[in-house]
Amino acid sequence: MSHVAEATLAPVQQRARVADFVALTKPRITTMVMITTAGGLFLAPGEVAASTVLAALVGVALIVAGANALNMALERDIDRHMTRTKNRPLPAGRLTVRQAAVFGLVLSLVSLPVLASGVNLLTALLAGLANVLYVLAYTPLKQRSHLALEVGAIPGAMPPLLGWTAATGRVDAGGLVLMAILFFWQLPHFHAIAWFRREEYARAGLQVLPNTRGDDVTKHAIIRYLAVLLAVSLLLFPLGVAHRVYLFSAAGLGAVFFGWGCWGLRAASGRRWARSLFGISILYLVALFAAIVVDAALRG
Repeated sequence: MSHVAEATLAPVQQRARVADFVALTKPRITTMVMITTAGGLFLAPGEVAASTVLAALVGVALIVAGANALNMALERDIDRHMTRTKNRPLPAGRLTVRQAAVFGLVLSLVSLPVLASGVNLLTALLAGLANVLYVLAYTPLKQRSHLALEVGAIPGAMPPLLGWTAATGRVDAGGLVLMAILFFWQLPHFHAIAWFRREEYARAGLQVLPNTRGDDVTKHAIIRYLAVLLAVSLLLFPLGVAHRVYLFSAAGLGAVFFGWGCWGLRAASGRRWARSLFGISILYLVALFAAIVVDAALRG
């Protein structure tokens, strides 16, 4: 009976091991990155070969998955102190640091020739830079300064620019505006998370604005970033990247997002408002990209 039980258990353990390696890649984040990369490919001028699109999406997915795995290896001790991360493969003891680090490094290194040969050298270099900033700058800085968020927002905003450079082979205004939209979106989004999870961040020793500078400073920072986001999002229209359907949609969505941020200036606002702002930020980004697609479809 023991041999039968072992034979039955082995496939289950293998599937669990595979699931743990997949978890290292942070699938939801990797999927979102692929979507925003595809947005850059979609909006860039000119025709793009199907092989280039495939190589760009695969290469970007690999390098992001690799960066996420390396991030988990470096933050294993931090993750033990946070409710939402304590059951990840490393803090739970299901994988070793060596396994995660080798896995992340292999994915990161494999991605570069995929992008360099299947897309272009510029996209490979930018992707490599994003990986290094995320792993070697943002990750260790999180325990030292709340400014880590601004540093981490740079690689986080890179995917649409990677899509743009994959299609055009150059960095120009359209791609930079797409990157700026994602950059300024991340800041209020993550400040909101830090607000309603501030105790967890403090327990883990992570420096976030609500804990280091207080509520009022955080609220005003959110409002400033929302104002800049609204202005930046409209720039796709004068650049000719998007047209009137997008312009009116971006203006309306940005106004609602900004207005809800201002609502937080009330003295009574707190964790509940921050959680709602986080939810609205996700809806905003999805709706903005949907407006881009609809705008392009209507232009034929």
